[in-house]
Amino acid sequence: MKKYWSRRIRDMVPYVPGEQPKDRIFIKLNTNENPYPPSEKALMAIQAAADERLRLYPAPGCEDLRQAIAQHHGLLPDQVFPGNGSDEVLAFCFQAFFDPDRTVLFPDITYSFYPVYANFFDLAYHEIPLRDNFDLPVTPFCGRNGGVVIANPNAPTGKSVGLENIRTILDANPEAVVLVDEAYVDFGGISAISLISEYDNLVVVRTLSKSHSLAGLRVGYALGNPNLIAALCCVRDSINSYTLDRVAQAGAAAAIRDESYFLETVEKVIHTRDRCSEELKRMGFIVPESSANFIFISHPALPATKLMDGLRKKGILVRHFDRPRISNYLRVSIGTDQEMDALCAALEKLLESGD
Repeated sequence: MKKYWSRRIRDMVPYVPGEQPKDRIFIKLNTNENPYPPSEKALMAIQAAADERLRLYPAPGCEDLRQAIAQHHGLLPDQVFPGNGSDEVLAFCFQAFFDPDRTVLFPDITYSFYPVYANFFDLAYHEIPLRDNFDLPVTPFCGRNGGVVIANPNAPTGKSVGLENIRTILDANPEAVVLVDEAYVDFGGISAISLISEYDNLVVVRTLSKSHSLAGLRVGYALGNPNLIAALCCVRDSINSYTLDRVAQAGAAAAIRDESYFLETVEKVIHTRDRCSEELKRMGFIVPESSANFIFISHPALPATKLMDGLRKKGILVRHFDRPRISNYLRVSIGTDQEMDALCAALEKLLESGD
């Protein structure tokens, strides 16, 4: 029953987020959250911001946060656009840079929100098949399009794209925006931020949900030429000028300035990821090289759905995508060493029993 629904959304298939269980205690390896707590400096800033000033609107320009982000990346504040999580920033990008009569390109196996945005904003799009090993084919993204969207590292595969390939795509699309979604780049990918000064058609989108342990605060941002940032501000101010609240701005700025803690937690995740990947390979799993805070795994002896159900019964949540080419893979977020040891032990038992 969809009475009163607009024609725009009547046939929409929305994005489905990972499960957030409430009924029992699980080892949660299904939503790519950071297993370590936020920076103490961020928590202190959040507490300090939650005072009587909440009766006032927050700074719409997010000046202090933009300054912190700009300084962290060696840019200027007018090259920074903060938003309410990278998902909102991505949605603004799809509105700001892509037109209905020009086809947007992105891979066939990637963040599943991209086709949702394209359909919601009535944009034509074409999905370019990844290679059999999940590498990105560069040539199909070069020219004859109205924009390119690339997650680097990719989700859910975890594979990264070299900077030379990003440069090739940028050179081939001087009349279209190339959007590089770097939600996971801090865990081993190579950022395209260094190319912003060379290319006025490049926009890079980041989030504090993963490497800064702030998924619950909802802060993301875009980086690019001031002209592109102005376009994003135009979209934002046509919808909601106050997208980031006072508490989020304060916590995010403090987290970004606490670089030593950020580096410490990122290194922990990378070390655990690489160690667990080797252990799973020893057990016979196919594990493509990951530059993210998750791994993408498949085993020839047991179907992915059977492994997922078996892990859930043992109190471990992972993510499965019922889509062509990847239906026999599971995406596993990197937890603490103890959590990943529990995962490996549970998988070994499932393989031994066959169920």
